[in-house]
Amino acid sequence: MRTGRSLLVYGMTRMALAPLMLWLVSSIVFLLLRVAPGDPVDAVLGIRASASAREALRSQLGLDMPLWNQYFKFISGLLHGDLGQGLISQEPVSKIISSALPASIELAFFSLCVAIILGVLVGFSGVAKPDQKLDLAGRFFGIGTYALPPFWAAMMVQLCFAVFLGWLPVGGRFPPSLIPPEGTGLLVLDSIRAGDPIALNGALRHLVLPAGTLGFLLSGIFTRALRLNLSRVLHSDYVEAARSRGLIERRIIIRHALPNALLPLLTILGITVASLIGGALLIELTFSWPGMALRLQEAISQRDYPVVQGIVVVVAALVVWISVIVDILVALIDPRVNY
Repeated sequence: MRTGRSLLVYGMTRMALAPLMLWLVSSIVFLLLRVAPGDPVDAVLGIRASASAREALRSQLGLDMPLWNQYFKFISGLLHGDLGQGLISQEPVSKIISSALPASIELAFFSLCVAIILGVLVGFSGVAKPDQKLDLAGRFFGIGTYALPPFWAAMMVQLCFAVFLGWLPVGGRFPPSLIPPEGTGLLVLDSIRAGDPIALNGALRHLVLPAGTLGFLLSGIFTRALRLNLSRVLHSDYVEAARSRGLIERRIIIRHALPNALLPLLTILGITVASLIGGALLIELTFSWPGMALRLQEAISQRDYPVVQGIVVVVAALVVWISVIVDILVALIDPRVNY
């Protein structure tokens, strides 16, 4: 009962701190956008617009108000679930985000599948035969994939599989000649639900290169983490006790060492999932993938304050809440965690 009460207090504390973190992130983004050089009025009207037109637009957008008034209006809108309207498109920011978020979620999901499968296989195979050629190759793989520049790797993949071989499309998310299936915005899922094999084939073909490239680059993180944790667990006392009872090495690794070595990967997985939704900027730019990162880059270049603020706040909320859920799950699963 005491452990359950302590876990409840720990979970409530983490959830209570989440809104504070979101407020800090929102405030910092608001201030940084206002002190950064550039004027959103120039992005809308151009630098040759008349002074009267510039002042009228500034008043219409609320940029002529004192900074504190703009800040309180921004925070008040967040508390009421209102992210404002885009300065360029004049669309609600929530609509812009809702159209881009499914693309980022789909890319993140398939990238993580590739990263986890590849990373776990390489990391596990290296530990099974330590200090041999396979282990050395796994170490090189873990360091190399982490060190590769994402934009360079993406362009090499495009040149190889799209330009030279012509197997897959260079970029985009769906064939322009087809109508995307309606539903959740997750094109693979919507194509399966609609029973449309042509749409499913088109969505998967456009997904292979960006998801495969991003998953390959991320797999090194899981390879190194699994190898380090599994090596540490294999030298622990309970593993040595299992060896002394005459258990075969494969059974020791799979049943005793691997479950405990996978626990730290849960934390890495949670952080990676949250950051991928808004952090795969170079991959989305290179493959023209219409996700959150691409929308954020466009909004920054156009000095579109509401869109930048809205995307950053939504991504920060995802990062914070996924981190909270992962921390609670780790504390619930792993009895070694103090809380």
